Amino acid sequence: MTVSAMASAPVPASREGDRPDVLDSLASALRARVTGGLSPAAGLLAWHDWALHLALSPGKQRSLLEKALQQQQRYARYALRAAAGRDCPNCIEPLEQDRRFADPDWLRWPFNLIHQGFLLQQQWWHNATAGVRGVSRHHEDMVTFVGRQWLDMWSPANFVWTNPEVLRAIAASGGANLWHGTRHFLDDARRLLLDETAAAMDGFEVGKDVAVTPGKVVFRNRLIELIQYAPVTPEVHAEPVLIVPSWIMKYYILDLSPRNSMVKYLVGQGHTVFIISWKNPTAADRNLGLEDYRSLGVMDALDAVTNIVPERKVHVVGYCLGGTLLTIAAAAMARDGDERLRSLTLLAAETDFRESGEIALFVDESQLAWLEAAMWDKGYLDGRQMAGAFQMLNSRDLIWSRRVREYLIGERQSVNDLMAWNADVTRMPYRMHGEYLRRLYLNNDLAEGRYQAGGRPVAIADIEVPMLIVGTVRDHVAPWPSVYKMHLLSDAELTFVLTSGGHNAGVVSEPGHPRRSYQIATRSVGARYVDPQTWRTETPLNEGSWWPAWQQWLARRSTERVAPPAMGGTQGPLGDAPGTYVAMR
Repeated sequence: MTVSAMASAPVPASREGDRPDVLDSLASALRARVTGGLSPAAGLLAWHDWALHLALSPGKQRSLLEKALQQQQRYARYALRAAAGRDCPNCIEPLEQDRRFADPDWLRWPFNLIHQGFLLQQQWWHNATAGVRGVSRHHEDMVTFVGRQWLDMWSPANFVWTNPEVLRAIAASGGANLWHGTRHFLDDARRLLLDETAAAMDGFEVGKDVAVTPGKVVFRNRLIELIQYAPVTPEVHAEPVLIVPSWIMKYYILDLSPRNSMVKYLVGQGHTVFIISWKNPTAADRNLGLEDYRSLGVMDALDAVTNIVPERKVHVVGYCLGGTLLTIAAAAMARDGDERLRSLTLLAAETDFRESGEIALFVDESQLAWLEAAMWDKGYLDGRQMAGAFQMLNSRDLIWSRRVREYLIGERQSVNDLMAWNADVTRMPYRMHGEYLRRLYLNNDLAEGRYQAGGRPVAIADIEVPMLIVGTVRDHVAPWPSVYKMHLLSDAELTFVLTSGGHNAGVVSEPGHPRRSYQIATRSVGARYVDPQTWRTETPLNEGSWWPAWQQWLARRSTERVAPPAMGGTQGPLGDAPGTYVAMR
């Protein structure tokens, strides 16, 4: 983007009515290039808040000193027993989700001393960064997060001479594993420099290996393609299903391989299924906003569905940010007397963002100013930048453990369809992403009744159709207690499902998948509120996939079974699924 073009582009606003000088925005954009859109000011403010309050807290300092002395004593006793060759229990155990030291060789000398010392340091630093009185909650979370990222980077599992698994691979292969790892590193670096697809995409072609459920594109505008899937049953439920995925992901997360395709499952159960395929925006789409995504996305798709299946209400389903947008659209429809919805299903979608998990660490005024400057420069948020932010939320597994496996042990991680989809990154327009972060994450306008759609405020409380809300136990993006807050925002009939897995694997949880479980309970209209932890304690656990329970919920809220509608209605289809937008990079 040239300097003259940047000067004519809309300038990011930090607050309503507060528009900085174009020169300031240009300077910020240039700085944001260097930092990858991350604000060093936000980090320094958090560090100073923590360090100053810690310096003024002699009681906390004493507690940390006592903790350090106790840990040194425990470690010394453990080291003496280990050096003497005596069996002894660990002085500290890794957290349940920490699998870096699961290999039995970590229990052998000297690796037992190495990893136990590291875990004790990790525990001490967590105590040091948390619980300092006077530090704001946001700054405490930031300091704790950064401290954990720093320690994870220096984990003994990440280095050749302190990782017994790597040394074992060197002994077994004569060092060939390091040669293979170097080749993997150079290949990844080449792909990154040349902007080629990630290695995880190799062997997975959209429309051939993934996104293969038969269907047709039946509507297209500048933002979406709408896909209608071919029926496989002689009769279908009268009410169609419209799925709104998030635009920060390619839609085929819900139509992966035939064995785990949610779309294929629903079609097989006799539902007429439509899904939105979002266009991957470019710099030319920089001024598309959230209102455009509502009108050109959800509402245009709903109009197309009701034209193809007239005089029938629609079951609408929203995933992640698509669920948030769908909630906005449903609230606006309820406000305006539009009664075309039969039910509303939200999959790992937040509507109240006050407790939105660690992703909120990247959302404050300072951080948004830098991020908006970076997007103002390009006209969009690069998909790899968003993917990197999500990887940082679980860097232990998604960054460091993978690099150890591929670059030090020399084994390419076995790729599956979900990993290939995850590597197929998308972009977000400058205006839309800024509005999304500021109005939803930072200001929480939707939950607090300030969000406007079509120029007027909307209220979730106006939605009266039955809802099914899905949260996942290990969700780093939309923590399930945050998703559960719909109980506080709506008095409609609400069925809540809590499923095992994370943000993606918990949703893509097909029947027959091993080690899956879920809890489900319905709150009737007017019932009293139950807090999330009590709900989890009192709700029975069911083994297996939650999909059949959801499908039965949809079926009970459908009317009759009828002959399948024509593909594309009277207008006919525009082309074969998966369409053209899904392939845009």
